Amino acid sequence: MMSEAKGMKIKLKKESNGKKVIIYLVFVLVLAYLIYAVYLLVKEPTDKVMVEKGTLYLEETDIGYVIRDEQVVKGDNYKNGMEQIKNEGEKTAKNESIYRYYSKNEENLKTQISELDAKIQEALKGQTGIFSSDIKMLENQLDEKIELLSKITDISKITEYKKQINDIITKKAKLSGETSASGSYLKQLYNQRAELENQLNSGAEYIKAPVSGIVSYKVDGLEETLTPNNFSTLSKEFLENLKLKTGQLIATNDECGKIIDSSRCYIATISDSEKAKTAQLDDSVQVRLSNNKVIDAKIAYISQENEEETLIILEINKQINELSNYRKISFDLIWWSDTGLKVPNKAIVEQDGLNYVVRNRAGNFEKVLVKVKRKNDKYSIVSNYTTSELEKMEIDKEKITSTKSISIYDELVLNPDLSKYEDN
Repeated sequence: MMSEAKGMKIKLKKESNGKKVIIYLVFVLVLAYLIYAVYLLVKEPTDKVMVEKGTLYLEETDIGYVIRDEQVVKGDNYKNGMEQIKNEGEKTAKNESIYRYYSKNEENLKTQISELDAKIQEALKGQTGIFSSDIKMLENQLDEKIELLSKITDISKITEYKKQINDIITKKAKLSGETSASGSYLKQLYNQRAELENQLNSGAEYIKAPVSGIVSYKVDGLEETLTPNNFSTLSKEFLENLKLKTGQLIATNDECGKIIDSSRCYIATISDSEKAKTAQLDDSVQVRLSNNKVIDAKIAYISQENEEETLIILEINKQINELSNYRKISFDLIWWSDTGLKVPNKAIVEQDGLNYVVRNRAGNFEKVLVKVKRKNDKYSIVSNYTTSELEKMEIDKEKITSTKSISIYDELVLNPDLSKYEDN
């Protein structure tokens, strides 16, 4: 009995080991199959693709130096500090005041005027009963201006309202001085205030715009170096020696400002692409800035630096305000873009100087002639030939009438062997 039980155990153990071996072999085979399937997907993700509507670009990312036509304006009293009249990026006409330098004793004069205003207001208390209708009207205007002043942040508007408030106060004081019992005292205060205000205004230096354009206080000292007047002096070495940091904001200057030409500015770049070597003056391109806005541009200047690199200067007339903050930027130079039927290059085969795709419609494979309009490394924008184009190509009339057309959502074969399909 013991021997039979022992034999049974051995038999069961052998069966168990046999099952383990089978399971192990099945696991290895499944794993090998999965690895092979993944390899096939990586090597050739799919043997077919669908035609889509899309846009194709030929572009490159470059470093650009911003060149502007700009004039720095600076007065004599720049050490006194300045107050902006026109804001950063605001447009100005020629001869308009854009900012002013403080007078030498401005803070002291303002303090004295403020103290006089307090004395005038104190002297006017308790005399409302004898106010004329003109004084009442001035009071209403004063309340209105003070309320508006509390709601705005525009420096030029604040300055304007402050002046209007001061004018109203002085008018009120003058009228009150003529009608009240304390008229001589108010008149004396008014005269003192007028004298101080005259000193304040006469001591300030107002800076006017020499030309119309965009006001900026971001002055970096390169306004006379990077100008549209000296493109021929620019080179890779010259630009690199400026030691500028890409994307660095130009600091606001507290001693002077400048006027920027609002109609155009320029971007100088060094490109080592093959497309740059064949570029021509006045070629139309596009520029994509860091804010993702794409703007039209044209080549205003071009010079071959060496066998590999080309100096290109682009002229643009948009986003000038945005670029006024920078001197060196990163941007995308788009040589061309085209929208249409987008097809992988692997689906296109050239034969006898013509391009073909193979279309699959419900298992019916057809060879279709296509016109390649644009092409980059991976994709092409294609279209169908017109009848007149086919006739000019001297294609047989029977073939012209039977030529198939490609359209969106067609399913195409990748890497097709044209010998397997009937020629349409």
